[in-house]
Amino acid sequence: MSDAGTPRRILVTGGAGFIGSAVIRRIIAATPHSVLNVDKLTYAGNLESLAGVADDPRYSFARADICDGEAMARLLAEFRPDWVMHLAAESHVDRSIDGPAAFIQTNIVGTFTLLEAALAYWRGLDAEARERFRFHHISTDEVFGTLGEEGAFDEETAYRPNSPYSASKASSDHLVRAWHHTFGLPTVLSNCSNNYGPYHFPEKLIPLMILNGLEGRKLPVYGRGENVRDWLFVDDHAAALLAVVARGRPGESYAIGGSQEQRNIDVVRSICAILDEEAPDPVSGSRERLIEFVTDRPGHDLRYAIDAGKIHRELGWAPRETFESGLRKTVRWYLQNRDWWERIRSGAYRGERLGTAR
Repeated sequence: MSDAGTPRRILVTGGAGFIGSAVIRRIIAATPHSVLNVDKLTYAGNLESLAGVADDPRYSFARADICDGEAMARLLAEFRPDWVMHLAAESHVDRSIDGPAAFIQTNIVGTFTLLEAALAYWRGLDAEARERFRFHHISTDEVFGTLGEEGAFDEETAYRPNSPYSASKASSDHLVRAWHHTFGLPTVLSNCSNNYGPYHFPEKLIPLMILNGLEGRKLPVYGRGENVRDWLFVDDHAAALLAVVARGRPGESYAIGGSQEQRNIDVVRSICAILDEEAPDPVSGSRERLIEFVTDRPGHDLRYAIDAGKIHRELGWAPRETFESGLRKTVRWYLQNRDWWERIRSGAYRGERLGTAR
C-alpha cells in the first residue's frame, strides 16, 4: 500500500482540530484519497482551518461525537472507509488538570465506542476489504512519562503517564492494542512529540507566546522554563501519519518526533526574536521584556524526546523542517492570518492561565 497511490476512503475523527485539519489538508493536496471529517466541534474544533478544501468533491464533513455509537456505526456504513484515522481527543494537559472528566469520557470511552463500531464494520466487509482496512490511533509521547537528561522514548518504552491527559491517552492506546490482539482488528498506533505550526489553538505554548507577544501581553513561562520538548512541525507529522496508515504493519506502533529538543525558555526567546524582526514594536522594544516566570504546572514532566528510527527505517519518513525554519513559518502564518485567531481570542479562549488545579 502507498500513502499517495491507489485512491482510498479515509474517515478522520477530530479533523477540525489542529493535527486533524493538517492531515486533511495534506490528503486533499497531495493524495488521490477521499476523506470524511467527523468532528464534534468543541472549543478547539474550527472548520475555518479547512476553508481551503471545503469545496473539494473529495472532502465531506459530519458533525458527530465519537461517544455516540449509533452515529459512528451509521457513518462507517454510509462512507465505507478503507482507513480510519482517529485523532479526536481532549488534548491539553492544563485543561485535564482543571477538569479531567471530559478527558476520561472522550479519550477513553470515545475510543472504546469507536473501536466497537469499527470492529463491527470490519467484520462485515468482504475478504479483500478486510485485508486493506486499517484503524490508526494517533497518540502522544506523554504516555511514557518523563525523561532525565539523557535517553529518548521509542516503541518499547514502558508507559508511565503523569497527568490526567496522558493517563487517558495511555488508556486509549491500551484499548487499541487489545482490540487488535483479542479481536484481530488491523490497528496501527503512533505516538508523537509536541506539534506546532499554523492553525494551532492559542492555549498551547507556541501560539500563546506569539499572540501575547503581538498584543504586548505578558509571556508566562512555567517554573524557570527548563522543561524540554522535542518539537515536530505539524505538516511533517501529517506526512508521517499518512505513511503509517498506508504502510504501517498491523499491530505495530511508531514513534514520531522532530529530533528538535528545546527548553521552553529558549522557545519563548526565539519567538521574541522572530517577532522583533518580523513585527518590530518601536515604542516598547524587545518582547523579551514581557517574559514572566509563573508557578509551575502540577506534575510538569521535565523532558520528552523521541527516537524516530523505526519509522525512518521501515517507512522512509523523516521531518523536513528544522525547529528554526518551522518556527519562522509559524510566526509568519499568525502575522498573516489575524482574522483566524482574533475570532478565537474574542470568544473560546482569551489567553487566561489554565491548569492551576484550583
